[in-house]
Amino acid sequence: MAGSKAAVEEIEVAGHTVRLSSPDRVIFPQRGFTKADVFHYYLSVGDGIMRALRDRPTTLQRFPEGIEGEMFFQKRVPARGVPPWIRTAEISFPSSRKAAELCPADLAHVAWAAQMGTVVYHPWPVRAADVDRPDELRIDLDPQPGTDFTHAVTAAGELRALLDELGATGWPKTSGGRGVHVYLRIHPRWTFVEVRRATIALARELARRRPDLVTTAWWKEERGSRVFVDFNQMARDRTIACAYSLRANPKATVSTPVDWAELTEVDPDDFHLGTVPARFAERGDPHAGIDDSPWDISPLLEWAERDAAAGQGDLPYPPEYPKMPGEPKRVQPSKDRDRPRD
Repeated sequence: MAGSKAAVEEIEVAGHTVRLSSPDRVIFPQRGFTKADVFHYYLSVGDGIMRALRDRPTTLQRFPEGIEGEMFFQKRVPARGVPPWIRTAEISFPSSRKAAELCPADLAHVAWAAQMGTVVYHPWPVRAADVDRPDELRIDLDPQPGTDFTHAVTAAGELRALLDELGATGWPKTSGGRGVHVYLRIHPRWTFVEVRRATIALARELARRRPDLVTTAWWKEERGSRVFVDFNQMARDRTIACAYSLRANPKATVSTPVDWAELTEVDPDDFHLGTVPARFAERGDPHAGIDDSPWDISPLLEWAERDAAAGQGDLPYPPEYPKMPGEPKRVQPSKDRDRPRD
């Protein structure tokens, strides 16, 4: 993908004119990929990334001078200087402050963000119609030191078996790194707190079945060489790079949807800006059916009640959160003076 030599281009996207300035600016120095390459990459996977982003408030991870330059997360669309067709959705942070975030209605929104130096797209697990009730439950399988992608894949296989028992369909993708993400489309009936509780219950059951492989321990010193299920990715204002989003690493990898059969065979480094467009054109989107059958998370909430009755209540929230009802102490176990000692 060669960058254009023109200083400014105007490109029609979804019925809107989007400017592309500085198309030759290098964004990924190790691979030589330019701003134009990033821009046109997102157009090439348009149907796929819009399936992941449509009507979702989206935080933009921007690198205006490339991934080796300054980075910042943009959570607010400026009140001025943006095209009149840009849509936003108002979201509330854990602090109760609010922001109008980009809410892509079409591919032009994605292209506009790419023009602004966006490399990674971080959508909320909600739609603009109800920003307080998730319609997407996200399971982040994060390999810890001593484990790698193959361990995350094995954990994902165990998770799939558990979901099959529940009658739920999981949709896997590579994280763009060493991890695996599995998404469930759910009915938007429950709050962030309830969906996070459901995720914790699912993670705990997975850890019970494979304690040698999976952990829900929030504190790193307790995780060991296992795959951590990051349940706090379902907390309000915590987001994951979406399907077909580039990742800000030297290889320009892509968080790529796969089907369950190929998950055990792929190398995540093979999915990058230079290869995913051809894959998408050839086979389409493995997540094409993700919206077809939303699931009722009631069984997981029943598991959460069962666990609470057995003394396994809530788990710690991220450190920037206000103290939440029922949350345990946010103290590293080795520094907790009140913790019972053997």
